[in-house]
Amino acid sequence: MRFEVTILGSNSATPLYGRNHTAQILNCNETISLIDCGEGTQLQMQRYGLKVNRIKYIFISHLHGDHYLGLVGLISSMHLNGRKEDLYLFGPAGLQEIIDLQLHYAETTLRYNLIFKATNPNHAAYILADTNFDVQSFPLSHRINCTGFVFKQKQRLPKINRALVESLDIPTTYYPLLKQGIDYTDNKGKLHRAIDLTTPAPPPKSYAFCSDTVNTPSYWPYITSVDLLYHEATFLHEMIDRAIETFHTTALQAGEIAKKVGAKQLLIGHFSARYKDLQPLLLESKTVFENTLLAIEGQTFEI
Repeated sequence: MRFEVTILGSNSATPLYGRNHTAQILNCNETISLIDCGEGTQLQMQRYGLKVNRIKYIFISHLHGDHYLGLVGLISSMHLNGRKEDLYLFGPAGLQEIIDLQLHYAETTLRYNLIFKATNPNHAAYILADTNFDVQSFPLSHRINCTGFVFKQKQRLPKINRALVESLDIPTTYYPLLKQGIDYTDNKGKLHRAIDLTTPAPPPKSYAFCSDTVNTPSYWPYITSVDLLYHEATFLHEMIDRAIETFHTTALQAGEIAKKVGAKQLLIGHFSARYKDLQPLLLESKTVFENTLLAIEGQTFEI
């Protein structure tokens, strides 16, 4: 099953050095989700060959402009391009009012259903159960209400040992039952256990998106043992006072968090425009968590 994230934007408040505002595309078995939608998101999708109308779900972490100001333009482009499929949007309660106001003064009625669900900034909640994955939101600690998201694959059914079942002349119509753990009895009365005729599917993988937040243990339980952790790392640790003042995290802290929660891999982003060269941020995080990567725009990371 395909499970990967493509970075569209990785800078913080100011786009600079060719880096754009936060936005990511998550592909789970060809179901496409957009996570945050800073300015220029749809242009970035065009640049990297990603089709806007394939997006089914959009998740917005909070209402600072660098995380959502590309959204109305994206929604409008979907309308102009003739979208008919429902679009599901998850984000802070105020986002509904912002969108309605924009559409009202543009005298625009969307051609498709925009289905909005407000996230809870105070408590964790399961907000989506798709056929391919589940999504949980959880509160972060930023200057305004902000949530993170964990995307976890559904557990897949076991795989049929085709050579073995064919040698036993088990009808193909019974294969789905074997995958569900139902044993097969042949016409001679011999029992063939489903567990012996199948191989377990790989364990489901998970991706956590930690948007803007100051370092606090309050959200760590929700990201424990994830396969890939995206965490903001706005500043180098020499600017820890500025990070605390602005409710952000340093690269060193991001590495420490990944280590404490047992993440398998760390992806850092939301870089301050003060840093043209990102290598110092990467090296700082690696001092405590070696398996750290930079969220470079245009790159796709398999989870």
